[in-house]
Formats: sequence, structure tokens, C-alpha cells
Amino acid sequence: MSNNQALLDEAKNANPERAEEIYKQILVSSASTSERDQGLRDQENAMIKLAELYRDQKNAQGLAEVITLSRSFMSSTAKAKTAKLIRTLLNYFNDIPNSRQVQIDVLLDNIDWSNREKRIFLKHSLEIRLVSLQLEASQFKAALTRIDTLLTELKKLDDKMILTEVHLLESRVYRGIGNLAKAKAALTSARTAANSIYCPPHLQAALDLQSGILHAEDKDYTTAYSYFYETFENMSSQDDPNALNALKYMLLCKPEDVTALLSIKLAVKYAQLREIECMRAIALAHQHRNLAEFEKVLRDYKDELSSDPTIRSHLAALYDTLLEQNLLRIIEPYSVVEVDYVAKQVGQGRQDVEAKLSQMILDKVFYGVLDQGRGRLLVFDEPEVDDTYGAAIDTLEQVGKVVESLYAKTVKIA
Repeated sequence: MSNNQALLDEAKNANPERAEEIYKQILVSSASTSERDQGLRDQENAMIKLAELYRDQKNAQGLAEVITLSRSFMSSTAKAKTAKLIRTLLNYFNDIPNSRQVQIDVLLDNIDWSNREKRIFLKHSLEIRLVSLQLEASQFKAALTRIDTLLTELKKLDDKMILTEVHLLESRVYRGIGNLAKAKAALTSARTAANSIYCPPHLQAALDLQSGILHAEDKDYTTAYSYFYETFENMSSQDDPNALNALKYMLLCKPEDVTALLSIKLAVKYAQLREIECMRAIALAHQHRNLAEFEKVLRDYKDELSSDPTIRSHLAALYDTLLEQNLLRIIEPYSVVEVDYVAKQVGQGRQDVEAKLSQMILDKVFYGVLDQGRGRLLVFDEPEVDDTYGAAIDTLEQVGKVVESLYAKTVKIA
């Protein structure tokens, strides 16, 4: 048994401080030429064990130092093994709370190192991870700059798999900044690249999820629901924890069918979770068309409902629809009504109600005028459509054609 192996066995039963000391000792040790391969294996084991130790201690800075230390070891190993090892070490950050910025700094440092060492595929893998973190941190400008560089390099390499992932990330970034046209264009590019290769189930599920989100943003909830359902089935079959998100989006697309949807076989195991309970409460408030109940649910389940931008967007649309329906129901019997009375009936502030009524008038949801001087809303009957002007324009167009035809004939005769 080698000395390093004996130290590794000792570290298993040692306290964390002693184990940390042993692992660092192995990492800086150098093996003789005859035992070089065994020495590298021992160093790899020590590196992973030290990273696991820092992960369990929630020490993000320590884990970052391990990744930096690993470079000397990586220079002696195959490039494929290096990529796998660095991905393993980076995955340990997922279990450390509030470590996003440390992880971004580590990735930037390692991307520079990969570039210097000409490890192009490792560099691309790290850059994709960096863009994902920048997206989570809402650093959209930095993410787009990195994506543009990545796409230029990947198109030269013609790597369709990575190209699909990058276009998908691009779509998510554009959606984050509210540019839906570019988000759809990027998603189309991702699907085009995916169609020419075998697309793994997890990547296909991510494409379907993004498609559903974009259709939901366009308020095409029927199409969005079908994409979310495909995603939910796909992720559930792989026991992917993100299946819960797809189920929540499904329920928000069809709030009137929540009970029926939760009775399907794949959804039963999620039915008692708090995240699903809040979807039930939202659906119930929507069915009752009760704004006060809806607002109470938003307060009671604030943590579950405010963390996801897609759910926030859905809820804003539902709330807007509910407020509009309530306002229409209140003003329907009147030709003149005080704004204060309407605000009191819906339980909202006067300014908010005035703003919503103005928007509804501009969108021609109903016909009326806001008399802000007197604080009143004047409601008009829907005007009858008069086709006289349209018919007159059509007649003039036909007369114009006749005149042009006659002019053409006189030119020929002359």
C-alpha cells in the first residue's frame, strides 16, 4: 500500500480539520516515476474528498481554492478526464447556499485558464455554465455578450448539441429582458439545430418548456398547456425535480381544471405539496372571481409564488383579468358612476382603479369617459357600426378603376 493510500484511509476516520490537512498534503506530494499513475489517482481521490468536505461545511471559498489547485493535476491528465473532474467539482457548489458570485468568479478564472491552455471544449462547457448563472443573477447584458462570442466560435466548429444549448440560453435571456421577438427567433434556431441531431430527453424537455413559456407570454394558454404537459411527462419519466415547475405552469394555464389535472397518474405524487396547494388556492379564487381572496392567496403563499418569474407573469395576467371582470360587473348597470364607489367595491385604491379604467377605455373594452374633475366615470352604449363611409370609399375606388380604364383606352385610340 502506498503512503498516499494510507493517508486517505486515515482521513476517512479523522476529524474535519485533520482530514483537510491530509488531503492538502496528498495534493502537494509528488510520486516517483514508477508510481506516477497511482500517485495521480490518489491525488484525484484527495481532491474530490477535499471538495466534498468543503461542500459539507458550506465553504464556497474553500471549494473555489480546490478548483484552482486542481490545475497542476489537470495538466498531467487527459483533456476528457479534466473536463469531467472540473464539472464534478463545480457541481458541489449547488449544495452551498449563496455561492453564486463565488462560482461566477471561479468560472471566469477557469475560462481564462482554458483559453490559455487551448482547451476549447472545456472552455465552451464552462462558458455555458457561466451564462446560466448570469441568467439566474439577472446579468442579462453580460450573458448576451458571452453568448454572441460563443455562437461565433460554435458555428465554426459546427457542434449542433452545444449550439442547441446556447440558442436555448439565448432565448431565455431575451425573454428575461422582455424581448419576446428575439426570444422566439433564438428558440427557432435551437429547434433547427436540435432537429439535425439526436436530442437527449432532458434537452428536448427544456426546449418544450421554453416554448410553453413563450406561448404563455403571448396569452396562448392552450398551446402553452400542451407544451407544458409534454415537458411534465418527459421530466417525470426521468424523475427530474423540475417536473414540479412544469406541473405548476400547466395548472396556471387551466385554473378551471386544477382538480381534474391533479388526478392524473403522474401528478398524484405532487398533489399534497405546498407548491401545489397554492395553485389550488389561486384556481379557487379565480373561479370565485374574488379579488380579495386572490390577494390573500398571494400574501399567504408569497415565497412560493414570487420566486419564479414565469409564475409571477401568469399571476399578473390572471389578476389583471380578474380586476377587469370585476370592474365591468360593477359599472354595467350605470351610465354615470363615481370612481370612489367603484374603487370601494373592488377594494382597490382610487389611482389604481382610474389607471385600469383608462386602459380599458383605450383598449375599447367598454365605451366611456373619465371625468377626473368630478371624479366620475361616464359610460356610453356601444356605438352602432355605420358602414356608410366604408361603402363610399369602396365606390370611389371602383370609380377610380373605371376612370383609369377609360383613360388607357383613349390613349390607345389617340
